[in-house]
Amino acid sequence: MRKKEKEKPLYAASASSHSTSTPPLLLPRWIPRPRPLRRRRRRRRRRSTEEAIGGERGGARGVHAGPAPRDPDEGVRVLRVAAGAGDARGGRHRRAPRDMHAPALGAGPRGRDPAPQPHGRRPLRVLRRPRGRGRVDISLGVKLGVQYSLWGGTVINLGTEKHREKYFDGIDNLDYPGCFAMTELHHGSNVQGLQTTATFDPLTDEFIIDTQMTEQSSGGSADMGVHAFIVPIRDLKTHAVLPGIEIHDCGHKIGLNGVDNGALRFRSVRIPRDNLLNRFGDLSKDGKYTSPLPTVNKRFAATLGELVGGRVGIAYTSVSVLKVAVTIATRYSLLRHQFGPPKEPEVSILDYQSHQHKLMPMLASTYAFHFTTLYLVDKYSEMKKSHDDDVVADVHALSAGLKAYVTSYTAKSLSVCREACGGHGYAAVNRFGILRNDHDIFQTFEGDNTVLLQQVAADLLKQYKEKFKGGTLTVTWNYLRESMASYLSQPNPVTTRWEGTDHLRDPNFQLDAFRYRTSRLLQSVAVRIRKHTKTLGGFGAWNRCLNHLLTLAESHIESVILAKFIDAVQRCPDENTRGVLKLLCDLYALDRIWKDIGTYRNVDYVAPNKAKAIHKLTEYLSFQVRGFARELVDAFDLPDLVTRAPIGMQSEAYSQYTQYIGF
Repeated sequence: MRKKEKEKPLYAASASSHSTSTPPLLLPRWIPRPRPLRRRRRRRRRRSTEEAIGGERGGARGVHAGPAPRDPDEGVRVLRVAAGAGDARGGRHRRAPRDMHAPALGAGPRGRDPAPQPHGRRPLRVLRRPRGRGRVDISLGVKLGVQYSLWGGTVINLGTEKHREKYFDGIDNLDYPGCFAMTELHHGSNVQGLQTTATFDPLTDEFIIDTQMTEQSSGGSADMGVHAFIVPIRDLKTHAVLPGIEIHDCGHKIGLNGVDNGALRFRSVRIPRDNLLNRFGDLSKDGKYTSPLPTVNKRFAATLGELVGGRVGIAYTSVSVLKVAVTIATRYSLLRHQFGPPKEPEVSILDYQSHQHKLMPMLASTYAFHFTTLYLVDKYSEMKKSHDDDVVADVHALSAGLKAYVTSYTAKSLSVCREACGGHGYAAVNRFGILRNDHDIFQTFEGDNTVLLQQVAADLLKQYKEKFKGGTLTVTWNYLRESMASYLSQPNPVTTRWEGTDHLRDPNFQLDAFRYRTSRLLQSVAVRIRKHTKTLGGFGAWNRCLNHLLTLAESHIESVILAKFIDAVQRCPDENTRGVLKLLCDLYALDRIWKDIGTYRNVDYVAPNKAKAIHKLTEYLSFQVRGFARELVDAFDLPDLVTRAPIGMQSEAYSQYTQYIGF
């Protein structure tokens, strides 16, 4: 194997939509190549540099998707790369004419199916690559996620057999490191508004990818929507930047500085027509466009739907980060002793009710997220195998909601864990700072959390509308079938006052309470939107009800999390383990009800005496879970090599900490 001093992306994957502007793109630089993660039975012969980049001249070729033939100087589109860390800011943005959008994407693995689904065949393996390494170093996990999921996965899922034959081995063994470009400076979440253009030149059978700084007229060209392309950006041997490509570093970031982010600009970069990832849309040599999907919107939805694995992976990885933080904080809280009754030994700080209140519901939530993200991975696998429309819609909304909810919760919890460890938690060696800063971007990449929650709310409103039309509901929303009839009736005055422990710990009561809240929020926001649409229009009505919609989405996701946690408890074969998991599940459910007790009180779902009983039981359950805290974090099976925080070591934490700081 040849040695390389430094690996850099050789390809960019990109998506674009309109014309002109200079948006920044996120571009990771690659670390020295590690040993291939898996070996192929047969080593394919190395292609020449010219063949690999698709051009005789060594290849400054970008991939553009364009409509009908036209003057190559006319079409322009700007695209921003969304891979690795956050948005890059800077540069002026001018709107230009629309034509076929050109996403710049990396190369991907080869599959044997017409619509390949390697992630569907081994989703856990694909997702565990970045997750497992992300526990040790989040930057490394992100790099692997970009290489194998964004860059490689895009070629697999949006390309066809010719792309997989050409690029699979090189991506898999890191001969072809790549990045992913799908957003622009002014179009971070509005991918359909991208302005980087791919214009087809029938004389040379090439696309011309352009990021222009001046407005241009469309010249009568057709706009075929957002498409994905493979664009070589560096020479395969020397790694020098190819002609027509500009790459700029975005500078030091708050965190995740193991990943370099940069901006790309294309100046009339030519790429072969075959570099169009043509699963959902293709262009013939004579400029004729064909697609199995009839409209721009359907093609756009199908294209983005194939990239949903990124959100699944982020939710999965965020839970891993939360496990590390909770483990460190819990072990330290058991180790740290402070104060106590007169003339008696000091007690562990986890024996204090206030500390239990901080950490035990968080521990319960970590287990809840663990089971729910495993369910999400299973649904994602089913989607990749079946291509069932209902499952696709379900996974799209569920992955958006879980990614938003879990990453937001983890971000807040990292600060709570740091505080729970006092001054020692502030020491860099104990990792809360780096975990918090590196994880922070999870809330905005692969979709801003606020935008993703709006997608969940929109899907709920769509399901609500379908219910009244007599249509079928997708799996995750089945409970709405009953809830809209029974839950919206007046609460039973007897059950609103029941405060017995058996009743409050009954999973039926807990799940009914969660779903009742979601149903009330859904029904009330639907009424509000209908009312405001008459005077403000659709966009204005949505904006007027936006906070209501975000609360609805969070409520629904919490209902899904609780349902999957209850299922996991009931499936547990060991009686003792099931009892401990039931404690955690009850704590998660009642803590969430108590934190939103105002909503339940406002609609008389919970009487004052019942609310008080819920609060008392939540505190008691936190106390009970504290008795199993060490075993529960040990069950995450995180070795000291992974936690890497002296105060979170399984043994001799203080001696290791003092040794580290020089005592």
